[in-house]
Amino acid sequence: MKIKITLLILFTSIIGFSQEIALLKYNGGGDWYANPTSLPNLIKFANQNINTTIKGKPATVEPGSPDVFSYPFIHATGHGNILFSDSEILNLRNYMLSGGFMHFDDNYGLDEYLRREIKRIFPNSPLVEVPATHPIFQKPFAFPAGLPKIHEHDGKRPQAFGIFQNNRLVLLYTYECDLGDGWEDAEVHNDPKEIRDKALKMGANILNYIFNN
Repeated sequence: MKIKITLLILFTSIIGFSQEIALLKYNGGGDWYANPTSLPNLIKFANQNINTTIKGKPATVEPGSPDVFSYPFIHATGHGNILFSDSEILNLRNYMLSGGFMHFDDNYGLDEYLRREIKRIFPNSPLVEVPATHPIFQKPFAFPAGLPKIHEHDGKRPQAFGIFQNNRLVLLYTYECDLGDGWEDAEVHNDPKEIRDKALKMGANILNYIFNN
């Protein structure tokens, strides 16, 4: 009963907050700070195109901090190891169960470490591929084939994996795609405008899903 009451309080706090998003500063040695221009660019695009009112500069939050409950959306990226302590695992699990949303974007090299940590967060809920028919790919921009391909990496098809709790997508893991690179300033990777537009539109869909579901 105590746990249920606590989660209810946390959920109430999340849904009452304004539109703000955060970047996850994790331990383990991976470069959590990669793609410094990506979230500001995504925020600007979303505010201009899908009527969000997100603060222009994302916050930085640590996985064990109570501050995670201040943000309906937390983004994490990087190339290397990611490691959570037991208390951070519990905090992130409670965050997602109480209404929060985590987006992990593999910037190449994160996959094996992230899958290990996700299994620790939700040991009884395996990652499943999110189908192209899911609302996150439908509006406000249509992606009938699902997740777009932004960077080649190993040349595999892009995949969106998720954790669902009570039929709600609470964790999105984008693999072989690299949305964050596509959100960066144009001169960082010299991606064509068409590719950057796809990345930004997919990011806007993620934010739209969070703020409207």
